[in-house]
Order: sequence, then structure tokens, then C-alpha cells
Amino acid sequence: MAREELVNTAPDHGCFGCGEQNPIGLRLKFHRAGDDVQAHFIPKKVHEGYAAMMHGGIVSTLLDEAMSWAVIDRGHLAVTAKLEIEFKRPVPVTEPLLVIGRVTRDRRRLVEAAGELRSASGDLLATASAVFMRVSDEQQRAWEGIYGPTASQ
Repeated sequence: MAREELVNTAPDHGCFGCGEQNPIGLRLKFHRAGDDVQAHFIPKKVHEGYAAMMHGGIVSTLLDEAMSWAVIDRGHLAVTAKLEIEFKRPVPVTEPLLVIGRVTRDRRRLVEAAGELRSASGDLLATASAVFMRVSDEQQRAWEGIYGPTASQ
């Protein structure tokens, strides 16, 4: 993927998915790629579940984070209301991954999103769908002070 515009531009916080102040966090950096957001990630042995396989909870976190940043890139801070994951293949540790998120439907208060986790060779390893609930305007303003402005600003 050619590097495009960075979406999460204020990483100076403790979010497990994208914050740089979390010593055990994933430190994901999402870039805009057309209508999607994408991040590269190389899982380490500390992300292992069964031997040489990434833990399903970390796979779920990657997908949730990608979909969340796809929603944020549309200008809305939102929290996950529903999350569904389909594990297609074992995800190996220590091999590069691409995580992708996109908005599939934008309603008044709810935003639906989809995500994919792919190997460096393009194999589909896991998919996700989620529903996010927009936060109040007051909460959005407070969180923008921490996580940076949304794309609509």
C-alpha cells in the first residue's frame, strides 16, 4: 500500500490500539486508502495464543480498531455497540499483516462498519462487522482534545 494521509494524527495517549503512551499497546497507525483506512502490524510472540498463532482477542482488537478509525475518519467519534468476527485462517505471529476498516452504512446515531485482516500475500485471515454508536457532541469535543480533530473539522 502506498502511504496515504495519516488518520490518527494525535497518538500521545494510552489507547491500547493506537496510543504511543501504552507500553504494551499495539501502536497502530492508520492511513487513508480510498474509502478505507489501513494499518500494517507485525504481531510478536507476546500476542500469541496457541503456539505460533495470534490470540483471537488481539485479532478482534485489530479489527475493532480499524473499523473505529474508519468511523472517526468520517468525522464521528463513536463507541463499539456490537462486534462480530469470523476467523478464516490461523493468524501467524511474527509475520506482517494488513488490517483494513471501512464504513458500510452511516445512519443518524449508528454507524455500521466492516473490517478485514490480511496476510502480506493478501490471504484473508479474518473479517468483522460492527455497529458503532456516536457519542454526544459534548463527549466528542472532550475526546477530540485527547485524540485529535476528526476528519469533518
